[in-house]
Amino acid sequence: MVLGSSSRIRYCVVFCDVEETICRKWNEERREKGEANYDDSIFEDLARRFEKPDRRNRWDSPLFELWPHREATEKSSPAVVDAVSYLTKKVDSKTRDVKILQPTIATQTSRFSDANSLYELDKATQEVTNAIVEAQFQAFGGPLNGVSIGKDLPVINISRSVGLPELCRMRRTFIKLTGQTSLSGPPPPFDADSAKRMFIDYLNRELGTS
Repeated sequence: MVLGSSSRIRYCVVFCDVEETICRKWNEERREKGEANYDDSIFEDLARRFEKPDRRNRWDSPLFELWPHREATEKSSPAVVDAVSYLTKKVDSKTRDVKILQPTIATQTSRFSDANSLYELDKATQEVTNAIVEAQFQAFGGPLNGVSIGKDLPVINISRSVGLPELCRMRRTFIKLTGQTSLSGPPPPFDADSAKRMFIDYLNRELGTS
């Protein structure tokens, strides 16, 4: 449950924490019953890419957790009650335990001259991140001699294993830096290849110094 910060809306994250083995079992049971389920390849991909929310992160706080494999999840569940109470609580000048996520330079998108620029930037950087994760998966954790995204794009010079959390942090930082540039100059590149090239250049600089 996440509401946009650009409108200064109160928000929270409700996370259903379930072990991967339990999720796999549930998926298999749904398949046996003929109910909607994930293909094994899609399930493994989702499990590999999933990043558990961390209440220490600004965008993951406040965090309310449910454990549906251990206890029934109902409207009266403590986490659900606490989340609803948090979102609907009356706020005044004396309130200290409710946060209104204020827009930052990374979340203010109204000044982009092209409405599609941010979307293209987000999509392009996600594709690059996915390609790196997939290449590392195919290499079974072994060394890489670089990752190629396309014939007209530079190679990502990566020689060590880079975890998904680290890649996600670098991606968020790149998008934030690009947003800062757009506030004082041209907007981010509209076409996907330009966005990918910029992100690859950024990764090569950062990974080259790590």
